[in-house]
Amino acid sequence: MQIFLGRRATLITRAAVPDCMPEDVLFKSESRRSREEIAAYLRTVADSLEEGAALTLRQGDDSVSLDPPAQPTFEVKAEREGPADGPGELSVEFELEWDEGRDGNATGDLEIE
Repeated sequence: MQIFLGRRATLITRAAVPDCMPEDVLFKSESRRSREEIAAYLRTVADSLEEGAALTLRQGDDSVSLDPPAQPTFEVKAEREGPADGPGELSVEFELEWDEGRDGNATGDLEIE
């Protein structure tokens, strides 16, 4: 399944690499989007995962296709960046990780409400 990103939409999926190895960013895009637009991107990703299809990220001439294994590692992170005594930036990150050429495995239960 292909995901067509408008001018600078945010969606990053990457294969996991150990912390000591350099990271090669295959695709990156970032912009403000409405909740509805973001939900549509996430639905497309969810549909691809359910179907066992590859993900193709595309923006302009840039594109990358990735084929997540049956059980990639799923990381969910909520962060606050900024000074402890002032306003900061909040974020929620969803990330799929896997070693190239290997299947992942699931651990623990995650609930998202």
